[in-house]
Amino acid sequence: MDILVITGQLILSLSLLVVLHELGHFIPARLFKTRVEKFYLFFDVKFALLKKKIGETEYGIGWLPLGGYVKISGMIDESMDKEQMKKDPEPWEFRSKPAWQRLIIMLGGVTVNFILGFFLYGMVLWVWGEDYIPAENARYGIYVDELGADLGLQDGDQVLKVGEKPLTKLSDREVVREIIINNVTNLTVKRGSETRLLPVDEGYASVLSSYENKGKLLFGARVPFIVEATADDSPAAKAGLKIEDRIVGVNGAPTEYFHEFQRLVRDQYKGKDVTLSVLRGNDTLSVPITITEEGKIGAYARTASLILGAKNQAYTLGEAMPAGVTKGLGFLNDQLKAFGKMFKGEIKVSESLGGIGSIGSMFGTEWVWQRFWTMTAILSLILAFMNLLPIPALDGGHVMFLLIEAITGRKLSDKFMEWATTIGLILVLGLVLYANGLDIFRGIQAWLK
Repeated sequence: MDILVITGQLILSLSLLVVLHELGHFIPARLFKTRVEKFYLFFDVKFALLKKKIGETEYGIGWLPLGGYVKISGMIDESMDKEQMKKDPEPWEFRSKPAWQRLIIMLGGVTVNFILGFFLYGMVLWVWGEDYIPAENARYGIYVDELGADLGLQDGDQVLKVGEKPLTKLSDREVVREIIINNVTNLTVKRGSETRLLPVDEGYASVLSSYENKGKLLFGARVPFIVEATADDSPAAKAGLKIEDRIVGVNGAPTEYFHEFQRLVRDQYKGKDVTLSVLRGNDTLSVPITITEEGKIGAYARTASLILGAKNQAYTLGEAMPAGVTKGLGFLNDQLKAFGKMFKGEIKVSESLGGIGSIGSMFGTEWVWQRFWTMTAILSLILAFMNLLPIPALDGGHVMFLLIEAITGRKLSDKFMEWATTIGLILVLGLVLYANGLDIFRGIQAWLK
């Protein structure tokens, strides 16, 4: 069922993005009276799943879900229709139009994707706002995982600054971002009554950006284990645990905080009978209970948001749209910096690339509309950014050649465009195969483990 949810989200998101991207080419082409022969979602190699001709244009859905396309008359594109290019240019063809019109047609797709990404970011902020825990509310400090411990953080620390930037929202993602993207070299933490400066090792950005560590926790909010509810017929319900009970120990070992309970039970007591130390009001009770084979008791812990007091930053529509643009531009800026680091060898390309499987996994196994639209905004901006790369066969390649024509006043030959497009298609196909091959290789590695 999980794979169906992931696949459904991925297909819906990519379908929306592809159709709107191609509309960005289609609309200016029609405005400039350029004939569009085909408009397809997915590729119709040999055959199409659905197709219908309306006027001069055949609309359809192909069977190969690797994008989509519009076939514009008189244009060297992925269709590689060389026979058409051997004929004399017709007034309705792309090659007969002035360079400025051709440039607008080619930039239409990425323009739509940029606008869509900013718009969706803004709409998510308008509808849901931003939930966060103020860093100053983390009265119990943080708990750290293996990555955080390697960085020098300890349970109970309070992170005050990342480099020179104050950490106002309790988020390890902000710390990870600053280290990877902005080369932060130190963290300021409060440990007990002391304020300390923790150096960040120069190679730690590479560690955090590795595929193996993507999404792994650096630190989280440390909170006590307060029972919020118990599942029906669970060990917790059978043992008589009640709402507001606070679990503070297992078999005499103190577990003052929820993460301590999780670690102890996971490491030592799966499938075993134990005795919990439970604070109920002013009393400390001993509660016998059986831990499941998965290391659980069937009690829902009160969340850090409830215990520490999460806030929601609400936005009016007028505030959300500029904020969405700011978020989108910040994301694009991070992407540019990440590309720069890849070219310098500071971030491994093999650790950063991913195919369809990697993209799908980011949607999650539950259909959450806020996450879905946020992911669609991100993918829209990535699609725009990648399409602007000056690679023949991509929009950016066509734009590059049109700019050369506009500057020199000389149109590049059809033969050159054919060769350039062929090379570009080989490069793009190679990149797609490489990225998806990495996903397959990672899947095999995970299965072998």
